[in-house]
Amino acid sequence: MSSTEINLAVYMERLDAYIESQNTLNTTLCSSLETNEEIEDFKMWRSRLYGGKSVVVAIGILILHTSAVMGGFVALINFMNK
Repeated sequence: MSSTEINLAVYMERLDAYIESQNTLNTTLCSSLETNEEIEDFKMWRSRLYGGKSVVVAIGILILHTSAVMGGFVALINFMNK
């Protein structure tokens, strides 16, 4: 066997051990997150925040639309009075 083949075999063995340890770590992290109740609290607050943002955007669009329509009415009234 040459030195390159031995180095490749050692590298592949270490890579396999690394991949296995990462899979174990991912499994452990996922199982701990699934049982964590704080995640549910974060999801609840996130949905409330998104709901609040949606309401603010909807009200902003409504105000913008209303001011544009009222401006058009005022311009039409001024045009008709002249």
